[in-house]
Amino acid sequence: MTAGPYQRWQRYLPKGLFGRALLILIVPVILIQITVALVFIERHLDGVTRQMSASIARELRSFASVVEAQSDPAAIGRMVTQLSSGIGYDLAYMPKDFIDPQERRPFYLIADRAIIETLQSQTGYPISVDTQREAKTVHAAIQLPSGVLRASLPKNRLTTRNPHFLLVWMMAVSVFLIVVATLFLRNQVRPIRQLATAAEAFGKGQAAPVFKASGAEEVRRAALAFTTMRARIERQIAQRTLMLSGVSHDLRTPLTRMRLSLAMMDDEEEAARLTRDVAEMERMVDGFLAFARGEAGETPEPVDLSAMLEGIVADERAQGRDVTFEPSEAAAILALRPDAVRRCLRNVVENAGKYGGGQVWVTLRAEVRRVWVVIEDDGPGIAPEMREEILRPFVRGDVARNQDRGGGSGLGLSIALDTARAHGGDLILSESEHGGLAVTVSFPR
Repeated sequence: MTAGPYQRWQRYLPKGLFGRALLILIVPVILIQITVALVFIERHLDGVTRQMSASIARELRSFASVVEAQSDPAAIGRMVTQLSSGIGYDLAYMPKDFIDPQERRPFYLIADRAIIETLQSQTGYPISVDTQREAKTVHAAIQLPSGVLRASLPKNRLTTRNPHFLLVWMMAVSVFLIVVATLFLRNQVRPIRQLATAAEAFGKGQAAPVFKASGAEEVRRAALAFTTMRARIERQIAQRTLMLSGVSHDLRTPLTRMRLSLAMMDDEEEAARLTRDVAEMERMVDGFLAFARGEAGETPEPVDLSAMLEGIVADERAQGRDVTFEPSEAAAILALRPDAVRRCLRNVVENAGKYGGGQVWVTLRAEVRRVWVVIEDDGPGIAPEMREEILRPFVRGDVARNQDRGGGSGLGLSIALDTARAHGGDLILSESEHGGLAVTVSFPR
């Protein structure tokens, strides 16, 4: 499927709520600044400049016509001197002079361009205008038949004084408002980050940090809902563990009496068969208790997964199983509940050795954000349509995988999945490149 325009641009957008909220604030402010600046320059500054320049152009045209009517250079000089003393800018007459045909027309200065265009169009004489020689003065030269009439015009007579002050004030106020909004957004986003941190820690089975609900009403309601949910889940886990512990204790008593009675039976063959059944029942009770308890009371601590897997692989080899271990080149030290994770990985490795074809491969891969443990075997595997079902509690594998191997309680993979997800990870079943089943257990860093 082809990505839409939003999907293509989304990669360049901020990932966090704070960055996106700040972007939502800054972009409209910048657009408003640009719009106001363009409207101001186009309608106000340009219009006012042309109006003021037109007034000066009419004055220069009148002066030029008066000078042109005189033929005596001395009289023209006296007249120009008298005119300069009363109009507020300097005039000078240069007989037998010519204007400079090369002029500079600054395209990026709106006011200067408007001054030049207005003077040239409304003076009525050939004119050269220089707005760049001096910052506060515009030099105009009018070509007359007998010479050149030069005028040094104050720029504030042709355009508004310091028009950029409005833009500077707009920018300063906008920056101030953005700083204030940034501080406000930071305070609003802080409780959301605290809630996310607490939820992530709780999802990994770690002690969630205690935080006070603050910020907007919706954030406080979300924090209160999370706190209430966490308390309910912890209470439910505690009640389930207590109930299963009581059931386990109650079941062990009659099982012990049955084991004693079987030890005194005369029929040794029948006693041996029933003893195996009692042992299987005890293993099932232990499995039920481990699944219900889930190591909820265990405290996470730094665990070296490579060392833990080496110990599990060594135990499996001691039982005569062919297990190959490939450690990770990078360190794989994570904050985990060691007993729960050891039981999780041991269950998967034991299942691979018990139900596989005889060989087991254990691979550890560590990356920046996640660690993977892949356990593969060369057995018959599990059909793809059964892989989701096999992860449910009390569901055993298909006939091909359990044939002549003896069935368990159906809780091994369920306990492993529950442990992985309690740490914020996952457990995925797939086909192994060796022909059997591949179980991938992941843990976040």
